Amino acid sequence: MYSEQEYLELEREAEYKSEYYQGEIFAMAGASPNHNRIMANLSGEIYMALKGRSCQNFSSDMRLHIPQNGLYTYPDIIILCGKPEFSQNDKDTLINPSVIIEVLSKSTSAYDRGDKFRLYRSIPTLTDYILVDSLSISVEVFRKNEDGTWLLNSEINNINERITLTNINVQIELKDVYARTIGLN
Repeated sequence: MYSEQEYLELEREAEYKSEYYQGEIFAMAGASPNHNRIMANLSGEIYMALKGRSCQNFSSDMRLHIPQNGLYTYPDIIILCGKPEFSQNDKDTLINPSVIIEVLSKSTSAYDRGDKFRLYRSIPTLTDYILVDSLSISVEVFRKNEDGTWLLNSEINNINERITLTNINVQIELKDVYARTIGLN
């Protein structure tokens, strides 16, 4: 069992990223070529959509802490609207994301859909959670309603459709998300 402080000290010196939850440290696996391509495509599209606005995106190197449940993790993409707020324990760790995007793989899909989403729902500022499959053309957009209930807002399986993030006024074409991926049509 590790304390949060021990985890943060180890993480500063580590050659790889790890998650931390309830005293345990979990090494994060490497990603497939499609996962990396989708991440790069999404980051570029989101950057262009947010350019000149008050929102900004961060890649998987931005650590996120959820004080409400103690999770430290590295989402694939974070979109932050407004002023960044950082953890009291570590000034490099964000605590107020507006949107989180996870790119699913065979090894992470169940966790990202289940326990991780349950933990993410504790974040007061989070309004949208997007799951992008790296094994098939499939995107799920979950949105928090005004009463705090999370619902599946849209499920997109057609390459000619787009992801719509109403809360931050962004639309991203699926053909751009999946551009140059291998074996996905």
